[in-house]
Amino acid sequence: MALARTRSVALVGVDAHVIDVEVDVGPGVPEFTLTALSDRVLGQVKHRVRAAITNSGEKWPQRRTTASLSPATVPKSGSRYDLAIAATLLAAADALPPEPLRDWVVIGELDLAGRVRAVTGVLPSVIGAYRSGARRFVVPRANVGEARLVGGAEVAGVGSLRELCAWVRGEASLDDDDEPAASLEDATAPEPPDFRDVLGQEAARHAMEVAAAGGHHVLMLGPPGVGKTMLAERLPGILPDLSEDEALEVTGLHSVAGRLRPGAPLISRPPFCAPHHTASVAAIVGGGSGLASPGAVSLAHRGVLFLDEAPLFPARVLDALREPLESGSVTLARAGGVVTYPARFQLVLAANPCPCSAAGRDATLAACTCPGVTARAYQAKLSGAFRDRLDLMIELLPVSRALIVDSGVAGSRAVLGAAAESSASIRARVLAARARSAERLAGTPWSTNAEVPGSVLRRRWPVAAAAGRSLRRVVDAGVLSNRGVDRVLKVSWTLADLAGRDQPSAEDVHLALVLRAGRSVADLAVSWAVSA
Repeated sequence: MALARTRSVALVGVDAHVIDVEVDVGPGVPEFTLTALSDRVLGQVKHRVRAAITNSGEKWPQRRTTASLSPATVPKSGSRYDLAIAATLLAAADALPPEPLRDWVVIGELDLAGRVRAVTGVLPSVIGAYRSGARRFVVPRANVGEARLVGGAEVAGVGSLRELCAWVRGEASLDDDDEPAASLEDATAPEPPDFRDVLGQEAARHAMEVAAAGGHHVLMLGPPGVGKTMLAERLPGILPDLSEDEALEVTGLHSVAGRLRPGAPLISRPPFCAPHHTASVAAIVGGGSGLASPGAVSLAHRGVLFLDEAPLFPARVLDALREPLESGSVTLARAGGVVTYPARFQLVLAANPCPCSAAGRDATLAACTCPGVTARAYQAKLSGAFRDRLDLMIELLPVSRALIVDSGVAGSRAVLGAAAESSASIRARVLAARARSAERLAGTPWSTNAEVPGSVLRRRWPVAAAAGRSLRRVVDAGVLSNRGVDRVLKVSWTLADLAGRDQPSAEDVHLALVLRAGRSVADLAVSWAVSA
């Protein structure tokens, strides 16, 4: 037989395209030609496939060989087509029967010895091909776990080209029952750190609870050691688990980026991503040669993106976050094509009051030595347009040193109060608030208060006139922008959900304004007590 066919999958971002793999072996001068819109790695497929075939005990055809990956207009990259091309080439050369390959979608990279190596993006590939009608898949054995997350798909894993050839000839079977499909019930994730570890900072802890309940973005200001990083790291622990669709979406993104943990194919908890302040724009929003890869904003999708020492990030990086914060996605145009990745994350920022980080510390410590213009320039790195997209801005003050010492002394009579409350108890309130907002937002594209567009919020869920008086005074004074008004209203609804109210009260609106203004935790604690 001169012509053989099978199928594979091309990934453009997280969008899967079923590809027809055809190989023709005919008379002529022995040479190999690949006709496809390919990158440099795929362009070298001849050398990998030839070595894999000969080292697997098969013969390379000494005839003119043409391989085609169609449709030609879909960008194709990487080595994920090696196994499909090798098997189809052998079938076209009459070394394998062609019929078994026609009904299968084949994905896998070959090394020179003929072993099948794992590839990235198997989960979104199988999901997309399944939605296009494919039902049977051959994938690298290392990727079987994530491929079987797609219910209804028949998945077989192979470890070498020799195994695949034996199966196609009917000499052996592919064991497709050695690893059961993962599920949300079986998924395990490292336990996040607990809020019980945070000493003091009661009002800041309440603010993080509000952020979790409504999906709001947070800026924490305060000197080193007050607990900013501890609070941010514990936020995912009070967020709801991912739904099945969300888990598959998040897992698919991490699969494309090659970030799945071995032995844990399904991500069931909100991810936490904390890039270093030296990260580039490409590392944050996505980039790379050819087709762009997911960045930190996409790896934090449905979870938390934490930027510690936020003013130290380049201005270009911070400004690049503005569009994903509004749209929940990021579109990247590169030489290899245009890709769009989801990026619906909660942004948490931490910043010191000044470069020397002494401002706001205990009076017994060294005072700030930064000139006023330096401190203002440091804070100005978080531009007004960027801050306007944040919902909560809180200023943390140092925790009493006596409280810290007493917490480590056996038999101490120090009362830690709310600092002893665990993440589990906070999470219970967050889940209850989310359930209330989900009931209110049923039938809409949104699931949290932070996602609702301001125009829709004002039209469908206006606050009572009495509750809006304080907001009206602030607006009349020119303190808030239109976007700021919308964000205050969103936080007001979250506060009402936490309190079990059907409408935001005047106290809810007042506290939302305080949270938005970046007041110190001392003022915030008073306002919180009033609203309670």
